[in-house]
Amino acid sequence: MLRQALRRGLRSCCRGLGLCVSRHPVFFLTVPAVLTVALGLSALHRFQPEGDLERLVAPSHSLAKIERSLAGSLFPLDQSKSQLYSDLHTPGRYGRVILLSPPGENILLQAEGVLQTHRAVLEMKDGRSTFIGHQLGGVVEVPNSKEPRVKSARAVQLTYYLQTQGAGAQDRIGAQWERAFCRLLAGRRPEPHGLRLYPLASFSLGRDFHRTSLLARGKVLASLALVLAAATLSSAMKDCLRGKPFLGLLGVVTVCIALVSAAGIFFITDGKYNSTLLGIPFFAMGHGTKGVFELLSGWRRTRESLPFKDRVADAYSDAMVSYTMTSGLYLVTFGLGTSPFTNIEAVRVFCQNMCVSILLNYVYVLSFFGSCLVFAGQLEQNRYHSVFCCKIPSAEFLERRPAWFQAVMSDGHPAAAAAAGDPYQRHFLRHFLREHYNEWITNIYVKPFVVILYLIYASFSFMGCLQLRGGADLVPLLASESPSAAYAAVQRRYFGDYGPVIGFYVYEPLAYWNGSVQAELRRLCGGFTALSWLEQYAQFLRLGNVSAHGRGDFLRVLQGAFLRRPEFQHFRNDIIFSRAGGHDSIVASRLYLVARASSPSSPSSSSALRQLRPRALSQGIRFIVFNPSFVFMDHYGLAVAVPVLIAGLGALLVLGLTFFLVIHPLGNLWLILSVTSVELGVLGLMTLWDVDLDCVSTLCLIYAVNFAVDHCAPLLYTFVLATERTRTQCVKSALQEHGTAILQNIAAFLLGLVPLLFVPSNLTFTLFKCLLLTGACTLLHCFVILPVFLTFFPPSKKHHKKKKRAKRKEREEIECIEIQENPDHVTTV
Repeated sequence: MLRQALRRGLRSCCRGLGLCVSRHPVFFLTVPAVLTVALGLSALHRFQPEGDLERLVAPSHSLAKIERSLAGSLFPLDQSKSQLYSDLHTPGRYGRVILLSPPGENILLQAEGVLQTHRAVLEMKDGRSTFIGHQLGGVVEVPNSKEPRVKSARAVQLTYYLQTQGAGAQDRIGAQWERAFCRLLAGRRPEPHGLRLYPLASFSLGRDFHRTSLLARGKVLASLALVLAAATLSSAMKDCLRGKPFLGLLGVVTVCIALVSAAGIFFITDGKYNSTLLGIPFFAMGHGTKGVFELLSGWRRTRESLPFKDRVADAYSDAMVSYTMTSGLYLVTFGLGTSPFTNIEAVRVFCQNMCVSILLNYVYVLSFFGSCLVFAGQLEQNRYHSVFCCKIPSAEFLERRPAWFQAVMSDGHPAAAAAAGDPYQRHFLRHFLREHYNEWITNIYVKPFVVILYLIYASFSFMGCLQLRGGADLVPLLASESPSAAYAAVQRRYFGDYGPVIGFYVYEPLAYWNGSVQAELRRLCGGFTALSWLEQYAQFLRLGNVSAHGRGDFLRVLQGAFLRRPEFQHFRNDIIFSRAGGHDSIVASRLYLVARASSPSSPSSSSALRQLRPRALSQGIRFIVFNPSFVFMDHYGLAVAVPVLIAGLGALLVLGLTFFLVIHPLGNLWLILSVTSVELGVLGLMTLWDVDLDCVSTLCLIYAVNFAVDHCAPLLYTFVLATERTRTQCVKSALQEHGTAILQNIAAFLLGLVPLLFVPSNLTFTLFKCLLLTGACTLLHCFVILPVFLTFFPPSKKHHKKKKRAKRKEREEIECIEIQENPDHVTTV
C-alpha cells in the first residue's frame, strides 16, 4: 500500500507540474533563456585555466608530500648551484632536452653537435645562471671488460636548473627563460643525419594537459552537430502532423543551455577550468536527452482526443517519475564523489560541476523543454505542419496535388489513422521494435545463444577485473602529439633501464663509524645501486690505509681530509653536522638510490616506493625516501578507486532503501543486478582495452552506474508492473513502451562520441573508450540480456492471470443475471 501511495503521489505531483507548465509556457520558456545569457556572459569574463597539475591529479592527502617537506627542511636547495640531483625535492624551474642520434650512430662521436646545442642555450637572451647535469641513454657496454665501460650511446640528456628561490619576480624571469628555451630548441630543425631534440620544461606538463581542451574545441562542436542530427531525425515521422523533429532538436538545445548555465555558476564561484571537465558535456548530454526522449514518448502514449494541456500533464505524470528518480541518483552518486574521502582534486571538481549540471538539466527539461512541448502540442491540436508550421490542407485538396506535395503535407488522413489504431505506431523505431525485434528476441531458439553471449561477456569482464592497473603516469592525460608526450616516449625507451634517483634521508643521529650501522644501511639499500658519501668515505679510508674506527677519528678524517678533497666536496651538502658539549656529531645525512627497471615499459618508481616505504616504517633506523614522482604515485590506486566504490555503494544504498517503497521489490533487485553487471563489464573490458584506472576512467565508472540505472530502470519497472498473461508479453510491452526512447538516446550518445577519435590526445582516447563501453554494455543489457532473462526468471505473472480469470467469471455471472431478468431484451455489460 505504501508503495502504491508513493507512486500515485509522485505521479500526481508530476501531473500538477505539467499542468502548471502548460498554463504558463511563456514564463517557463523565457526564464531559463535569460539565466543562460546572464550566466554565459559571466563564464566568458571569468574563464581561467588551472595551471597546477600536481594539485589536480596528485592525491591530496599523501605521505610523500610530508616527506618532501621534511627533506626540504633538512636539506634546503639552491637549485642553480647544487649538484646533479638538485631536482630531488621539487623540480622547480628547469629546462631539459634529450639529444637523440640517428639509428646506428654513436652520440659520443657527435660531441660537436651536443656542444652547439649547449652553447645556444647558454647564449640565450635573458639567460640564467644554470647548472648542467647529464645522462646517457641507450648505452652499449664494452664486452668482456673487467669494469663496466661505455662503448656507445644513442642519446644524451642535458638538464639546466634555474635559481628561482625568493622573490616572485625571479620566478617570472625563470618562466620566461623556460618559454624561450622551448622556442629555441623547437626552432632548431634536425639535419638529415643530425641530432633530434626533445625539449621539456617545468611548465610543459601543465601546458600539454590544457592543450587537450584547445585541440578538442572543434570536435566537441562536431559531436554537438551529430547529436542534433540524430535527435532530429529520430524524432521525425512521415506523418507531418505528429512528427516532432524540432522537439528533438530543442531537447538537445535544452541540455546545451543547461551546460552553459552550469559553467557560468562554476566560474562565478572561482572555479578553474581543466581538461578533465571536457567529459561533462558528454555526461550531461547522455542523461538530459534521456529525459527529453522519455517525455516525447510519454506524449505519444497520450490520447489524441484530449486537449493539449491535459496531454502535456499526462506525459509529465508518465515520464517524469523515473526521470526524477534517476536525476536524484545522479546527484547522490556524484555528490558522494565530492566528499572528503575523494583524494583526487580533479575528481572532486568534476563531481561538483556535474552535480550542478544535472540539477540544471532536470530543471531546464521540466521548464524550457516542457514549454516547447506545450507549443508543439498546440500546433498539433490545431493541425499545423510540424516542420513548416502551416495549416495542413484537407484530404480532398491533397488528392488534386502532385505526389511530392502529398508526401510532404500528408498527415495519414484521419480515416486511415483511425483504422490503423494508434497513429504513433507508424514511427519507424516503434514499428521496427513491435513488428520485428520483439518477436525475434523472445524466440525460443534465440534464448540459448543469448545465454552463451552473456557467459562470454561475464568471463571477459571477470578476466579484465583481475588485471586492473592503477594509472599514476601523467602521460595518458596529455595531448598525444605534444612535446611532453614525445619526450616521455623517448625517455622511457632510452633512459628506462634505470629508475629515477631516490633520496634516502636519515633524520636521526647514528654511529656511522660502527660497522654494524654501516651493514644495516647497506641492508636497507639492498636491491638498489647506492650513491653514498659513506661508501665513498669507506673506500677513501681503505685506499689511503687510514684507520678511523672510533668516533673522534671518524669525524676528524671526514671533516679534515675527505670533504676537503675537490672530488668529494659535493658531499658537504649531504651531511648535517652539529656540535654539542664540545663534540661534533652527524644529526642527519642523505644517500641516493637508483634501481634498475624490470622492463623499459614499466616505470620503476612505483615498485621502488612499494619496496622502500615498508622498510622505513618497520626498521630501527629512522629514515624517509622521496622522489618528486612519489607525490603522484603515493596511494594513487586507492585514491582513484575510492570515488567509484563510494558512488557504487551510494547507488546500491539508495536502491536498497527504496526496495520496499518504490515500484516493486523485484524490480529494484533486477536493477541492482543489472547495474552491477554493467559496471563490472565496463571495468573489465576497459582494462582489456589497455585503459588504466586514472582520474578520467574513474569518472567514467561513476557515470556508468548512473547511465545503466537511467536506461534499465524504466524498462524493468514497466515489466514488473505489466498485467499481461505471460512474461514474454510483459517483455514485449516494456520494450514497446520504452525501447524507442532508450534506442534514440543511446544511438545519439554513441554517435556523439565519434569525433573524440580524431582528437590527438590520450585523455580523449580514454574518455572515448570508457563511454563507448558504457553505452554498448547498457544497450546490450536493455535489448538483449534483460529481455531474455526476464522471460524465465521471477517475478511471476500468475497473479495477473488469476485476476483476469476472476474478472472474466464475474462478467459472465452479470451477463447471466441480466439474461434471466430480461429474457426478451438481452444486453451485454
